[in-house]
Amino acid sequence: MVGSMGVNRGGVVAGMLLAGAVIGGALGAPARIGGPAPLSLAQGSLVAPRLVRVVVHVAGWVAHPGVVEVPEGSLVADAIAMSGGARPGARIDALNLARVVVDGDRIEVPGPSDPVGSVRSGESELISLNRADAEALQKLPGVGPVLADRIVAYREANGPFERIEDLLQVPGIGETKLASIRDLVAVP
Repeated sequence: MVGSMGVNRGGVVAGMLLAGAVIGGALGAPARIGGPAPLSLAQGSLVAPRLVRVVVHVAGWVAHPGVVEVPEGSLVADAIAMSGGARPGARIDALNLARVVVDGDRIEVPGPSDPVGSVRSGESELISLNRADAEALQKLPGVGPVLADRIVAYREANGPFERIEDLLQVPGIGETKLASIRDLVAVP
């Protein structure tokens, strides 16, 4: 529809959206599937939202280890890309590349011979159910030597844990125990 000034409003909006996408790409903003639009049209405004950046430390087998800034909502994969990408032989399969990073995260990209026993997120260190020994498992609340040994024995008999919920198969772990340690463990 043409307005009173002879301008097609739909074309103007589409052009502005395209310009925003091009500018965002030129600024190095990581591409995200299903992310927010670069311009906020829902509120009737054509003003781009303020870009919030978070600071993360990318270490290990990346081209340029160190501190990087990424837009809020970026993924672990985005932070690794901002560090020049993983070096050949890096074990990126040990990381959750789809996890959203938060300010202060340390992302350790393991090399081919590096042990992968924990994942650091912010100030907390997650214990890997598939790599931790019985002593490390005892750091979990309510997990003593007997239960830690059962977790290791279950893993040795049945293979690696595929999901955290698989802990319910270990004798002595019920829903309450699982709820108390769920946020402290990982299965990478």
